[in-house]
Amino acid sequence: MADTSLNPFVRAQQSFKEAVETLGLEAAVYEILKQPMRTFEVAVPFVRDDGTLQVFTGYRVQHNDALGPTKGGLRFHPDVNVDEVKALAMWMTVKCALLGLPYGGGKGGIACDVDQLSEGEIERLSREYIRAVNLVIGPDKDIPAPDVSTNPQIMAWMVDEYSRIRGENTFGLITGKPLVIGGSRGRVEATGHGLVFATRQLATEMGIDFARARIAVQGFGNVGSVAATIAYRMGASVVAVSDKDGGLYNASGIDIDDLVEYKRVNRNLAGYAKAEPITNAQLLELPVDILFPAALENQITADNALRIQARIVGEGANGPTTPEADAILFDKGVMVVPDVLGNAGGVTVSYFEWVQNQSRFYWSEEEVNHRLEEYMSRAMADMHRMHERFGVTLRKAAYLVATDRLAQAMRVRGWLK
Repeated sequence: MADTSLNPFVRAQQSFKEAVETLGLEAAVYEILKQPMRTFEVAVPFVRDDGTLQVFTGYRVQHNDALGPTKGGLRFHPDVNVDEVKALAMWMTVKCALLGLPYGGGKGGIACDVDQLSEGEIERLSREYIRAVNLVIGPDKDIPAPDVSTNPQIMAWMVDEYSRIRGENTFGLITGKPLVIGGSRGRVEATGHGLVFATRQLATEMGIDFARARIAVQGFGNVGSVAATIAYRMGASVVAVSDKDGGLYNASGIDIDDLVEYKRVNRNLAGYAKAEPITNAQLLELPVDILFPAALENQITADNALRIQARIVGEGANGPTTPEADAILFDKGVMVVPDVLGNAGGVTVSYFEWVQNQSRFYWSEEEVNHRLEEYMSRAMADMHRMHERFGVTLRKAAYLVATDRLAQAMRVRGWLK
């Protein structure tokens, strides 16, 4: 018999089931949440540069719209499959409900390898995907966004194609667009900002002065470098950072503005003279107050969890902590800001982008960041209260907060009998 424990869709279902049981909700809540409302599989034909026709399989899943239109990314990847997309849509439902966004969860993608496609082929594929799903998406129905191997340019092609079909500019269809056609200021840095805002709120709940905290950051890409920069400017001491080639450590703290400029010039961290080289594995086990794993999944495992010295682990990456490690950290008293909140700054500012598109009134970056801080801090406070009420991890508390809100919405809408 096949092992379903690693199936992301099965795991998402189990998390909802546990939340419903813990909260003592009606069984009907789980019956509704365990399956997406709608799952679409479409053929996406497009013409290659050599004139031949190729057909890829595309998906769009809309999990639950009790709180509002569904929302979620589009990924282009060879391994895209229906169970993965269903699970991702369910996790987006949790993320949106947790943040208090008026959205349900959606997700989509095309099973393709963009590395084998030219720019022109990617554009034609993107437009054909929109033609295939245009009847089931829309700014008040289902709002896509960038995800794995998609970007603002692809979103621009897609919103243009949808606008052509509709015969009017419909910029609110998609978020994560270029600024010039309705993108939001602060969107690129949103995930890093959000990670810091949520973690600072947790530090406050735990009586830790964030401005005096010692921080290590694994991953110095878009999320990690922004998080390190913001934490540094808030007064925290960032003592270690790393990228895929290794890390740097300075017990007295690293000048992050100087390091960002060094990486811009040299394209990596190697050779930076104001810190000692360390490995990524060593960085995870440093004596710090806060650890930001913002690189790859499965970095904190049962093998190294007992050696983690940080009091807070803020997940900037997707799934950097394995379930076994999560339990070990919880037993040690280490609090984990789960990825469902830790990297939710992106969808939150995507919501802001949608609001700006709908109103045709655009905000300053300062206003975007101020509102983002409000949303992330409030969500963390809500999670922490659930954590204290039920004595569960913050990851489970996230599902409790989200499921409770979804149940309330479904109940008042008359879905639960």
